[in-house]
Amino acid sequence: MRLLMIHTGGTLLMQPRADGAALSADAIKQDLLGELPVLKQIAEIDSLVLFRLDSADMQPEDWVEIAGVVHDKLEDYDGFVIIHGTDTMAYTASALAFLLPGLDRSVVLTGAQRPLGEIRSDGRANLVDACQVATMRIPEVAVAFNSRLFRGCRVTKLDAWGMNAFGSPSCPPLAELGLGVQVGAHVLAPRPKAPFDPRLEARVLAVRVFPGLDPKLLQGALTAGVRGMVVEAFGAGNVPRLERSLIPAIEAARSLDVPVVIVSQCPRGAVDLGAYEGGAAARDAGAIGALDMTAEAALTKLMITLGRADGGRVAAARTAFAEDWAGELTREAGGRARAV
Repeated sequence: MRLLMIHTGGTLLMQPRADGAALSADAIKQDLLGELPVLKQIAEIDSLVLFRLDSADMQPEDWVEIAGVVHDKLEDYDGFVIIHGTDTMAYTASALAFLLPGLDRSVVLTGAQRPLGEIRSDGRANLVDACQVATMRIPEVAVAFNSRLFRGCRVTKLDAWGMNAFGSPSCPPLAELGLGVQVGAHVLAPRPKAPFDPRLEARVLAVRVFPGLDPKLLQGALTAGVRGMVVEAFGAGNVPRLERSLIPAIEAARSLDVPVVIVSQCPRGAVDLGAYEGGAAARDAGAIGALDMTAEAALTKLMITLGRADGGRVAAARTAFAEDWAGELTREAGGRARAV
């Protein structure tokens, strides 16, 4: 069994703080196989240092580079482990799930809340777990953290302090690790390798709705050349329609062929643009509901959709968000996405 461990940086490999200094990815140099020889009992592991980044500095172009490496080496390894910072891990995991639609083996991201060199680091257990599940042919992009394996395009960071940093409120874990490994029945079936398409459009904007949000800010984004928007709305997709109404901005976006995708601010639940008047008005103005997708998944899926759109952007987004690409949204019986 052969694994490729791809290093991109993050807290796990950072040096412990000295004299209160901020953690930095600049000095990453640890030999993980030397630090954790138990990994050699799991598989034959090759290492590739791709980046030395704090994940706050991770960019869409980096997602494409990571995905390209995995795609090129799919036949050479039985699984992949990607070491990544926790702050943007959910974005990278979502993007990789969409950039790698054809998988018959595991691509597992992991990291740590505390550096590996610290006494109470969670990195050791996370790394062992990630390597273990990467050998199990769970054919998805996933995040291994705190003894659980989450679907990459369903996960979100929920805690910046506790070791239980990640959750997937709308999708059960793919696997739970205790004395053994319990794998969920909803793990995707293997898919044949597909041609790699690196195209994406990074000129998108995510906006969280709040009381007092000035719709002129959205209009300004349209003037500045934004190509798509993800609006984090209240509850089931409700947005203001009276004072400071967002409806004219959504209508303006549609007229400029700029898709507006609506997700819920709530960690659990789904967008239903027919549930309330504000959501219905947004739908009638051209907004697209993202059902129970996370904001991270919606944003990365929109980037990739727009990068590949050969015709109208709104039409392409409407089609894409009615489809389930990688388990990112809840499906009805028969595999069809619920109506937007």
